[in-house]
Amino acid sequence: MQDPSALLAALPLDTRVVVRRRVADGFSDSLGDLVARDETTCTVRTRRGDDVVLLADVTAAKAVPPPPPRRAPRRGGTPGNL
Repeated sequence: MQDPSALLAALPLDTRVVVRRRVADGFSDSLGDLVARDETTCTVRTRRGDDVVLLADVTAAKAVPPPPPRRAPRRGGTPGNL
């Protein structure tokens, strides 16, 4: 099994990834595009913004497929509003 930090260093930027890291009360995941990295951190662009992750805290990482397409909005009124 490849070291997660080594995997993040080898992946091309803009690859969609999930990164698991240690936090004070357990673990936290970041899902999004790998947009930057240096010797000590990587940056994952999530739906909520850029998440800078210390590589020393990373416990797992992998490339993931693109998200499914968004569903079209429902047509018509809501039940009870006829």
